[in-house]
Amino acid sequence: MSPRQVELVQQSWSQVAPLAEHVALLFYSRLFALDPELRALFHVDLQEQGRKLVAMLTTAVNALERPDVLLPVLRDLGRRHAGYGVRGEHYETVALALLWTLERNLGSAFTPEVKDAWRTTYRMVADVMKAADGEVRVRPAG
Repeated sequence: MSPRQVELVQQSWSQVAPLAEHVALLFYSRLFALDPELRALFHVDLQEQGRKLVAMLTTAVNALERPDVLLPVLRDLGRRHAGYGVRGEHYETVALALLWTLERNLGSAFTPEVKDAWRTTYRMVADVMKAADGEVRVRPAG
């Protein structure tokens, strides 16, 4: 990620984060509209899950310039998600829901440059998480 992309993601998230509850509700509504089967992966209250989502996004966005902090967090998250039943193809659906949610909340501030910065950020996050997911799935039992 370029420094400009980091700046764009951080600036745009600072505009969205104060709307956390609304953002989470929109995100999960869109996610389940895109793939209703994903609802079965969530065994907790969606309000609580929404708080976790926003907290994780805030952590990731704030740590974009500190890979030494961010990467271990993402690896751990990827391993946990593997245990929840998340599969590689689910990451694309999440990307679509996230970008849609950001666009709805940022309006005209969600420029092509901002969208590209978020795509790049999400691709990095998803790649790290999926790699950790793969580590979990190929480990022999014992």
